[in-house]
Amino acid sequence: MSAEPDTRLTVHAGFLPHDDPDAVLAFYRDLLGFEVRDDVGYGGMRWITVGPPGGAGTALVLLPPGADPGVTEEERRTIEAMMAKGTYAGVLLATPDLTATFDRLVAGDAEVVQEPTDQPYGVRDCAVRDPAGNLVRIQERR
Repeated sequence: MSAEPDTRLTVHAGFLPHDDPDAVLAFYRDLLGFEVRDDVGYGGMRWITVGPPGGAGTALVLLPPGADPGVTEEERRTIEAMMAKGTYAGVLLATPDLTATFDRLVAGDAEVVQEPTDQPYGVRDCAVRDPAGNLVRIQERR
């Protein structure tokens, strides 16, 4: 009798667009403390993969909005317009100390969307925007 293959899935990476690789690198690496796992340039574009220190677990791939060859020029313009409004993409992060994390973000001039708040659905969280306009919600681990 053979063992069944392990088909459990994990989340390896999520994707967020950027329009300024140096600005998002400063935000995710310098302000949030993520490590850079990869920084690749190709055809005038730059993909940056970041994640929590230690090299294991889920990562974020920060990529130009036109990087996917299946995106038309009109779609790329729509993505860029939504990024400018802050309505295109987002990510949910977690921290053991929301107050200290929020204070660090404010000191780093992050655009605050929502200060730390006890939500009626049982979490305490805050929200900021990264330099590309992506919504970054941060939840306190309990």
